[in-house]
Amino acid sequence: MQVKELLANIRTKMFVGGRFVDAHSGKTFAVFNPATGAEIAQVPEGDAEDVAGAIASARTAFESNEWRRMAPATRERLLLKLADLIEQHGDELAALETLNQGKQFGFAKMLEVGGSAQWLRYMAGWATKIEGSTLDLSIGFPPGVQYQGSTRRVPVGVVAAIVPWNFPLLMAVWKIAPALACGCTVVLKPAEETPLTAIRLAELAFEAGFPAGVLNVVTGQGETAGAALVRHPDIDKVTFTGSTEVGRIIGAQCGRDIRRVSLELGGKSPVIVLDDCDPRKAIEGAANAIFFNHGQVCTAGSRLYLPRSKFSEIVGGVAAIADSLVLGSGFEETTQMGPLVSARHRDKVAGMIAEGRAQGGEIVAGGRAFDGEGFFVRPTVVANERRKPLSLVNEEVFGPVLVAMPYDDIDEAVHAANTSEYGLGASVWTNQLDSALRLTDRIEAGTVWVNTHNMLDPAMPFGGFKSSGVGREHGRAIIDAYTETKSICFAY
Repeated sequence: MQVKELLANIRTKMFVGGRFVDAHSGKTFAVFNPATGAEIAQVPEGDAEDVAGAIASARTAFESNEWRRMAPATRERLLLKLADLIEQHGDELAALETLNQGKQFGFAKMLEVGGSAQWLRYMAGWATKIEGSTLDLSIGFPPGVQYQGSTRRVPVGVVAAIVPWNFPLLMAVWKIAPALACGCTVVLKPAEETPLTAIRLAELAFEAGFPAGVLNVVTGQGETAGAALVRHPDIDKVTFTGSTEVGRIIGAQCGRDIRRVSLELGGKSPVIVLDDCDPRKAIEGAANAIFFNHGQVCTAGSRLYLPRSKFSEIVGGVAAIADSLVLGSGFEETTQMGPLVSARHRDKVAGMIAEGRAQGGEIVAGGRAFDGEGFFVRPTVVANERRKPLSLVNEEVFGPVLVAMPYDDIDEAVHAANTSEYGLGASVWTNQLDSALRLTDRIEAGTVWVNTHNMLDPAMPFGGFKSSGVGREHGRAIIDAYTETKSICFAY
């Protein structure tokens, strides 16, 4: 699809109750192409009034017999139809992601489009497999009366789903697919930087046959639209993916309101290479772990722990890969890494690199932002051979910045890996099964990969320990997040 054609047909309004709508205030805000810095479009700047309207639409849809009493097999069919439509419109959706988020077109087509279809089809199957149980009860009063119990899983209700800008389409599907499979309705707030695929997704869901109001999209700023969504009394469940800082605010609000909440938050994932690992494999694995999606990944392998005997070799190899990567627009076939999502984020990442340099980190690759158009930062490798207390070691950068540190024994590496407020992901690189089993048990993270990194599957639960979040996405575990258990007691 040509960019000019895409821009001519782009959807830029909120989608509420099966209709495209403007903000009640008439206000809009700009979204940009991060590869050039040019404005793409103006999008409605929703506020509390718009949020209330979307929630009312979702509540009406949830309570209607058309949705709440819909046969599970029908919900399954609708989700499968939506997956088909996403694939049919794959070039358009991938181009929107490239234009609005910056990732390479082929990567967007494979992961954002292909992954969304895969997740929808997996979750569609759960719609017909949500089950309860029958219980033999031991209640002894009054004499002669017998009891039998049962449980049902019922949809939690209206869900507020707030998603980040690093995987806009896929993360939206991660939220809506299980919620819709369970019979909930959704108000989706995309990140203000990347709202375009969310709007198109809601339109495609309506085209697939989901009733009006089942999936609504409100665009706006986090401090206004997002905050109003979290605070609204008619929201039954909040699911949020984003920074730990914002997650704490949302979690506190939901705690005060006694509202169900799931939080998938920040990470500072360690990559531990053992002495038996082939250095070539370690170099490629470490580079992929940090430079995947321009480092804008919550599980990015941003802390690299290496045996001291192989430190220089592996760091040099990763630095060579960093220096070789071609930066540019995601529409160019030669591009190997695109821009960061915004000027603000580029400046934040560049500032953290500068701080790391000032604190004594050795920049062995990259270390700078571009001065020209677009929001680019060179992939950066920092050697911290003397294990200085760099902020880059402890703070999430969310960009293509790796800090490499040596260790002398594996206990030292594990201790360093676990000395973090985060616990989302980690990886271990070894040829020894016993070493892999011991380390995966000792590392404090929700997902520990062995000889790979950043690989996810809809069947595998995903979430974090410590400040990396509450709850799990994907797999059987996600059904519990969007349903309540109802106990029923029969006397006879």
